Amino acid sequence: MSKALKPVSKNKKKITTHVLQEMKSKGEKISMLTSYDYSMAKIVDKTGMDVILVGDSASNVMAGHETTLPITLDQMIYHATSVVRAVENALVVVDLPFGTYQGNSKTALDSSIRIMKESGAHAVKLEGGKEIKESIDRILSAGIPVMGHLGLTPQSIYKFGTYTVRAKQDEEANRLIEDAKMLEETGCFGIVLEKIPAKLAKQVAESVEIPVIGIGAGNGVDGQVLVAHDMLGLNVDFSPRFLRRYNNLSQQIEDSVKQYINDVKTRDFPNENESY
Repeated sequence: MSKALKPVSKNKKKITTHVLQEMKSKGEKISMLTSYDYSMAKIVDKTGMDVILVGDSASNVMAGHETTLPITLDQMIYHATSVVRAVENALVVVDLPFGTYQGNSKTALDSSIRIMKESGAHAVKLEGGKEIKESIDRILSAGIPVMGHLGLTPQSIYKFGTYTVRAKQDEEANRLIEDAKMLEETGCFGIVLEKIPAKLAKQVAESVEIPVIGIGAGNGVDGQVLVAHDMLGLNVDFSPRFLRRYNNLSQQIEDSVKQYINDVKTRDFPNENESY
């Protein structure tokens, strides 16, 4: 009897865009999670995570902004640099923040070069379709890997006015499929699909050769991504249908801090063994 083949990702010490492509071709699902700081990234990377996304969601979960729009390029580089220092195996992808690539391909290239040079990250991610093709072309011309992002695009929240599911109507769905094919033809190594019908996401994943990562896009895609703070229960104010919580760290941290306060006030901490 022949031995079962090991997963592609387990045979590679370092995950690259080529490895992700190989994973898709062999039907191995891709795992992706956000990180924004050294300590979290070190833990996440140690687990065998395939891709770590330094997302502009840092604007929400790290800085407390209502949207992703306020975070700056300098702040994204700071978070990315912290993450890259911790990572040994995962592919690190960094979001280009709002205003650093829309409408000006030279700015997009300059922003991407800064991220790659100053943080040491492996790729950048941009939201949008044909309207940002020129920026993608220019970034790729510098040899910088690009991941696309279609469906719900949080940087365009004021345009849409809602975080509801996108591409439910045929016209928008057809446009999304066209954009996905355009991103592949342009040279993107992968695409994130956010909050679209599962049937449409599966159709997109089957219509392109590059990996398609979903968030709120069903199980017919090539992998999944979540925000670590949401998945771990650190952020309890956000509960979309697509989110599965794997822990309740918010409550565990609160309980631990309360115990610490009590131990300090009752003079239980530090004890003799914790003193010099």
